[in-house]
Amino acid sequence: MTLALAVVVLTLALPWGAAAATRRLAALLPPREACAALTGAALLLAGGTVAALIGLFHVPFLASLERIPTAQAAAAWPAAVPVAAVAGLVLAFRTVLVVRRWFERRSLLAHAWASASAGDAVSEGDLLVVRDCVPQAFALPGWRGRGGRVVVTTGMLRTLGPAEREVLLGHERAHLAGRHHLLSAAAHLAAAVHPALRTLRPALDFHLERWADESAAAAVGDRRLAGTAIARAALAAASAEKAGGAHGPLLAIGAGPVPQRVEALLRPVPVRPQARRTRAAAAGLVAAVAVSALLGLVLPYGLHEYVELAAEGLRAR
Repeated sequence: MTLALAVVVLTLALPWGAAAATRRLAALLPPREACAALTGAALLLAGGTVAALIGLFHVPFLASLERIPTAQAAAAWPAAVPVAAVAGLVLAFRTVLVVRRWFERRSLLAHAWASASAGDAVSEGDLLVVRDCVPQAFALPGWRGRGGRVVVTTGMLRTLGPAEREVLLGHERAHLAGRHHLLSAAAHLAAAVHPALRTLRPALDFHLERWADESAAAAVGDRRLAGTAIARAALAAASAEKAGGAHGPLLAIGAGPVPQRVEALLRPVPVRPQARRTRAAAAGLVAAVAVSALLGLVLPYGLHEYVELAAEGLRAR
């Protein structure tokens, strides 16, 4: 079982390198494609990790199916039962963590809806204006049959001019139209499966904001105006309690590294890489992530085949 154990260790270790490769790949792509790459990699690598843990956990069970006595299985691979026990404990812990994070996000969304609906908020279509002097604006996803809303305070509206308000609303509407909260949730839950995937979430948050920035700039037709509006809104929101960080299902205009976002808006519209070397590098990074994920996904089948071969060898003695 030395080879099988080596494959397992490799499968659980590769996400560290694959996560770094995915972040580099995202930096080469336009925001929308970058978000797809980061979310897809997070889900694939999380799935591979879960498959690897399940495969390890089932080794003794597979041996029993092949009618291999526990004593013989332990003689062939002394670490089989301890490793299976550890894999089961890790799998249970990660499952509890994923479920806990899911309910935390649902609770935050419910609380946000309750807070936004309370008081003398004014609703105009998909816009919900809250009377509050603290400058805030965020996308509020749909909840229990209610469609998504763009929530903005009167303090934020007073801070921006008419054209800048259009940028603000376009930015938050892009979050709702693109269902960015689902991509954020996928990365957040995947990070609970493997520690290496935690590094993908800040990168995804940044590219989600860039995606919304580009959509807002295209809507107003002025990239410099969009950059100015985003910088002004983020500066005004700096005094708010939640400004400048990840908001779970609530995606705010002030989130992420704002200087880099503004700088990107002062450059031309991002496009897919055209240079041959850049495209080759991107293809290599995609291959690295795919191999890392597939190793974990096929591992349970490989372990099953290995146990069958071991059973045939024991019967032949």
